Amino acid sequence: THARAHLPAAGAAAMDVAESPDLQAQLAAAVHALNHASHPSARLAANQWLLGLQRSPHAWALAVSLLASADHPSPSADLLFFAAQMLRRKIQSPDYSLPDNAAQLLDALLVAARRFCLAPPRLLTQICLALAALALRAEGGVDGLFARMPHLPDPALLELLTVLPEEVAQDESGDTGVDSATRCRFARELLMHAPAVLEFLLAQSEKPAAADGVPLHERNHRILRCLLSWVRAGCFSGAPASALAAHPLLTFAFNSLQAFFSFEVAIEVMTELVSQYQELPQAFLSKMPYIREVLLLPALANRSEKIIAGLTSLMCEVGQAAPGLVAEGSNEALSLSDALLRCVAFSSEDWEIAESTLQFWCSLAHCILGIDEQTSKRNATQELFLPVFSSLLDALLFRAQIIDIDEHCTGRVSSIPDGLVQFRLNLEELLVDICLLLGAPAYINKVCLFC
Repeated sequence: THARAHLPAAGAAAMDVAESPDLQAQLAAAVHALNHASHPSARLAANQWLLGLQRSPHAWALAVSLLASADHPSPSADLLFFAAQMLRRKIQSPDYSLPDNAAQLLDALLVAARRFCLAPPRLLTQICLALAALALRAEGGVDGLFARMPHLPDPALLELLTVLPEEVAQDESGDTGVDSATRCRFARELLMHAPAVLEFLLAQSEKPAAADGVPLHERNHRILRCLLSWVRAGCFSGAPASALAAHPLLTFAFNSLQAFFSFEVAIEVMTELVSQYQELPQAFLSKMPYIREVLLLPALANRSEKIIAGLTSLMCEVGQAAPGLVAEGSNEALSLSDALLRCVAFSSEDWEIAESTLQFWCSLAHCILGIDEQTSKRNATQELFLPVFSSLLDALLFRAQIIDIDEHCTGRVSSIPDGLVQFRLNLEELLVDICLLLGAPAYINKVCLFC
């Protein structure tokens, strides 16, 4: 690891310099030039000056001073964002040590989070990222931060709780300032607070509209973002399967599929849960008739590709997590198969939706083909799914064709879209499986119809 150069704490002398009107005016001018100057050389010069400032011992106090400023008018949004970003970068950088008074820095950032809880989201996010980075690196940072959290307004607390678990995975983004052992300890300390976090999120999901000045659809989106972060961190680890399947936050996420504004993040939450917890596919499979009838069929009729793609992703995750459960051929399993068949057949300008289902179909085919051929179970299962895979072959062959040929291409060779080329290449394994399930004669007859 890099050696961290020691910098003096932001004491009285540093604070005096930081609060100098001349330095603050220079900083404001540089930030304005960086964001708004028309000439590249002016932006480059401003960037170099700001990098030099960030390396200076005065940066800590200057950034804190700006975020705490009571001046009227207050500093510009760009300047406040830069101050929060500069603090975050200095905290995260392996080239600087934390100031000796890290607890005071933590308190100053919490004051800023309270002050700017309803400010432009990017500013609050930067402040919360700085707090999360400080909690990871400071002695007793996690417990110290959670002890102070009750003083935060709900919007600030939601954002802070969203970014905190993301620090666990920061190694993947190239941050080398913290070793894996420290991150593991940070993750364990965080998860000790998971029950309280889930209680807070549940209480937030039950609050009346605009109770904290945030529109209901926006608050629900933030709740789901926060829940996703904690699910990825393992907040439900060790929970009994029955309790997890019936958890009210899971119900909240499922109900959020009906709200366009929160649909995508709700899909992410449920997909993540299904991938992590093997007990959940059964619970989700029971919801498939509802998903098909109430959500998917209207989306197909309206050609809402965002909704179709999201539901396809969730259904494939459920199916791939438990292909044996699908192969049992229950009404819910057949509803899932029919829904995904419709997604394959959906004609869009690209092939991403159809392609995203291929691994599910391969998993299901392998599961059926893996049953002992001599057993009645194999015969019954294969017989049940023959119409499904026959329809699937029709849909795949249809989607693998070039339907719309440009009339103006006469006299020259028209190119096959790259997406179609890749789609065709990725069909190979699944087509072999379908041939084995249908039998060679039936397979060849179908293929010949499309030649």
